[in-house]
Amino acid sequence: MSNDKIIERIVEDDNVGINHMVLPKGEALPEHYANSNVYMIVSRGAVSLQLNDQDTHVYPHGSIITIPFKTKMNVSNSNDETLELFVLKAPSPRIMNAK
Repeated sequence: MSNDKIIERIVEDDNVGINHMVLPKGEALPEHYANSNVYMIVSRGAVSLQLNDQDTHVYPHGSIITIPFKTKMNVSNSNDETLELFVLKAPSPRIMNAK
């Protein structure tokens, strides 16, 4: 189990994209928009997540978060424990972008 920053694609086909991410304390992803229907599964630590203009919410280990297509996201780890999560995108962003 790594505590180093990792962002890796595990699966990418027309049905689903699955990414695995590890973010140490203080790490964040660049602000971006959901390029498909996104499902985040927190497997370690807690994710700090701001969607559109909402306040930032903290989702602990075991949380499953649903994020609609084209939603603005700010994803970070503002907690002491290393964050690990899986991000599922369904259908694959390449299908969503073809529409």
